[in-house]
Amino acid sequence: MIDTIIFDFGDIFINLEKEAQIEAFKKLGLNEPNEELIAMNDLFEKGKVSEIQFIESFHKFIPNASLNDIRDAWNTIIGEFPLYRLEFLQLLSHKYRLFLLTNTDEIHINRFENNVGVSFFSDFYQCFEKVYYSYEMGMRKPDAAIYSYIVNKHDLSPKRTLFVDDKKTNTDAAASIGLHVWNLEVGKEDVVDLFDQKHLPL
Repeated sequence: MIDTIIFDFGDIFINLEKEAQIEAFKKLGLNEPNEELIAMNDLFEKGKVSEIQFIESFHKFIPNASLNDIRDAWNTIIGEFPLYRLEFLQLLSHKYRLFLLTNTDEIHINRFENNVGVSFFSDFYQCFEKVYYSYEMGMRKPDAAIYSYIVNKHDLSPKRTLFVDDKKTNTDAAASIGLHVWNLEVGKEDVVDLFDQKHLPL
């Protein structure tokens, strides 16, 4: 019997506009992500580099873009958070222990909060016993330690805990420590489909 659910954030509750972000950077002269920027993003999501250090790392590849241009392009990935998902989550919060665990950075969280407003993001956060952002934890998925930390910190039973994420590498890592998982297929499934029998183990 599942009594705890750990949710990812991007493409689970809030829609991510990945193509829009790619196009925004193309307009600035960066045709595609490269290994150096991907590595810097990993560090940023672990809180190992500052916002300015991260934004300035793009200058090597798009020297004519301003810091604001880069920040705005970076934030184009932040899409809509449909109200029906929040309402579903609020119903869940009365029946389960809920946690949020997401790989993210302070730029994206600030944009999300600015976009939806205080009332909405307060209602969202109040659904969870604890919200975990990778940049505050100093580690990120799919490192198994990040799941173990939450399990141990909150005295969770893995066999009674479900982890929901859209990336298979993340759900595989969670499964490796004994959590039940739902690898949600974006575009085919929605988090509100949770009570389909195959997604919520009995």
